[in-house]
Amino acid sequence: MRLGMHTYSLYHHGVAEDWAGFKLPWGRQMTLFEMMDYVAELGLEGLHLDAKAFDEMNAPYYDRVKDYAAARDLYLEYNFALSSGNYDASVQQDIEAGIAVAHSIGADIAKIGMNITRPRPVAASKFHPDVKRQLEDVLSKVRRALPHVEKTGVKLALENHTDAFSEEVLWLLDQIDHPQIGACIDTVNALHVTENPITAIRNLAPRAFTNHFRDNQIIIEPWGFRLTGAAVGEGDLDMETAYGLISANPAMQRINIELDLDCPRDDMQKALDMERAALERSIAFCRNVLGIGAS
Repeated sequence: MRLGMHTYSLYHHGVAEDWAGFKLPWGRQMTLFEMMDYVAELGLEGLHLDAKAFDEMNAPYYDRVKDYAAARDLYLEYNFALSSGNYDASVQQDIEAGIAVAHSIGADIAKIGMNITRPRPVAASKFHPDVKRQLEDVLSKVRRALPHVEKTGVKLALENHTDAFSEEVLWLLDQIDHPQIGACIDTVNALHVTENPITAIRNLAPRAFTNHFRDNQIIIEPWGFRLTGAAVGEGDLDMETAYGLISANPAMQRINIELDLDCPRDDMQKALDMERAALERSIAFCRNVLGIGAS
């Protein structure tokens, strides 16, 4: 099993999607090439990245990224979302365009966020007619892209993002029924649609190509509770069971650490230090507790 990092782990460094209205008050703090050097120094073996990680978006630049990663024996996976206008449109692409970028940088997997808009109450919305229509639209788009998938060899992974129940992802995979179309498991996201994360992982693990290995703390507040990011192993999710389910699939050969920390936005250096320290602790947990070693 190889251990890598989702570039969202360093979003306070300015190298990841501006998710859910987040705006960074300072500029980008590292280039993609500096990030590849950094993760290699930490002993990580790959990056799961989106368009915000790129310093440029053009063919010569993609060639440089591919060669730089290969020289450091880093795997690359590409993360994009279908066009919807929600959140950060700069990481949204048609499937064919996402496949092209993935292929250009030497990524063998491209993750798709479906950007499903759910009706309320969310807990009662599994396969709601409005959702089903959107799932059918995703199905049509993936089917149209299959020639590009087959030509490039890039595998597509549909994520249980904050907008999808695991059973909905499985329904799509069953309809598509193609060996290069699978799932991406996010170990926290099921909570956003009121699904048990372990249930979602158990459902998706046998069909998955990749993952976002993320932990969160559940903090009780007077008006309810909130989820907040944590280093892997320091939150309230059962990461040992999650890893056991994921690693049982022989096709899953990578773990991508993802962090979503609540860092101060009035002290840049403190925020950067918090992200880097949490990443180091996450790596230590994955190596020392879970036993994930270099392949």
